Amino acid sequence: MKKIQPYVFILPSLLLTLVLGVYPLLWALRYMFYDYAGYGTANYVGLDNFARLMRDAEYWNSVKNTFIYSGGKLILTLPLSLILAVVLNKAFRGRQLLRAIYFLPTIISASVMSIVFFIIFNAYNGMANQFLMKYHLISSPINWLGADYAMLTTILIAVWGAVGNYMLLFLAGLQGIPNDLYEAASLDGANATQKMFKITIPMLGPVLQMIVMYAITVALKGYESIMVFTGGGPYGKTDVMYLYVFKQFFPISADTASMQRFGYGSAVGFASAIIVGAVTALYFYFSRKMDKIY
Repeated sequence: MKKIQPYVFILPSLLLTLVLGVYPLLWALRYMFYDYAGYGTANYVGLDNFARLMRDAEYWNSVKNTFIYSGGKLILTLPLSLILAVVLNKAFRGRQLLRAIYFLPTIISASVMSIVFFIIFNAYNGMANQFLMKYHLISSPINWLGADYAMLTTILIAVWGAVGNYMLLFLAGLQGIPNDLYEAASLDGANATQKMFKITIPMLGPVLQMIVMYAITVALKGYESIMVFTGGGPYGKTDVMYLYVFKQFFPISADTASMQRFGYGSAVGFASAIIVGAVTALYFYFSRKMDKIY
């Protein structure tokens, strides 16, 4: 009985993984080679879906937008999260409250967060424009959801939602750095900047490697808040890879209600996974030295 007991405990998780993970993956891999709308007969088309993918300007526009969105999010989020983690790792009254406040956006639903920011950045009566005009920082309302600012606004919202999560991960890594190193550096006359670049960042090497890898994959695969906030618009300016994949399977508006393409969507999803995997592999290759910093 004791030999069977461990397998009984993992059986529910194993079944869920098979039903919700492995089976859908195998299903998608099969239908990559079919023309299938989700109902009726699935017609075998071979590599036609991939040939179509290579000519699909909308998809490659979404790939470009994905790298713009991911790059902007990472460049802003990771340094800001690290700085917050360093500050909130110090002993002072109220730091636990501040940690909770900064972490709070992480636990808010992406849909709810996007709707709230949609109201804030409304071009006509949004609070962002009202605030800026009240203090004479702008003379006329800014169309935050227009073609010129939609991607920037989307990145800023993504940063707001992600900073607390990465701050917590950096805090966990900072807990493992001995205070003796900072005390010795202070005796040698090192300032805060020197401590950051000579002690904190090198000692965080392996942890930083994993955090950046996690941040890259999350950013490349993110689409939920964009789907609610802009729907990929205007004119595809904020359309990203996995939102484009999602739209092949499920309508997100009345305009796409009759456009389900399960076969083509499977091919697009496979190509997107290859792109994410390739970027992650390249990152691991170029970040190998971070493992040896300790």
